[in-house]
Amino acid sequence: MGLVNYVGGAAAVCTTIAFIPQILKIRRQGGQDLSYPMLVLYLAGILLWLVYGLLLHAAAVIWANVATSLLVAAALVLKATHPAGKRAE
Repeated sequence: MGLVNYVGGAAAVCTTIAFIPQILKIRRQGGQDLSYPMLVLYLAGILLWLVYGLLLHAAAVIWANVATSLLVAAALVLKATHPAGKRAE
């Protein structure tokens, strides 16, 4: 595996994992701080990156954007189901 693959893999891990704290925050405190248009636009961008990765057969781009799209979809669901002030039990 060459340097390019290591850099791509590290970038994929970082950008995917970076969204996890946001999901935990939404679950604990609600999603009122995030707008639906931002989340939808972010999801659209991730899905476009996924298509790009599929066209290039770039494994790191593909798996990172599949994982991140699932995380953003979870954020959308949590935002809709966890209003401000509601705490997870």
